Amino acid sequence: MLIRLRLLLISFGGGLLLLLLLCLGAQNLQDRQTLQLGGQRSVPLPTGFLVGIAMVIGVISGGTATAILLPDQRDRFD
Repeated sequence: MLIRLRLLLISFGGGLLLLLLLCLGAQNLQDRQTLQLGGQRSVPLPTGFLVGIAMVIGVISGGTATAILLPDQRDRFD
């Protein structure tokens, strides 16, 4: 249980750190694209920011999936 909690905290912490660095680095980019989400369009965002958000979501979802799918420690010694 402690290993799962540690994995969750590391993945969320790493994702938040990447998000902070992404927001600091993507402030002055001139090339901006919009996303179509359903029937609505998003505000114009830099391309690097869109790719960076996808990476942050991947880091968080990968760490969460690893923590959930990790086998119990008791199963190894039985």
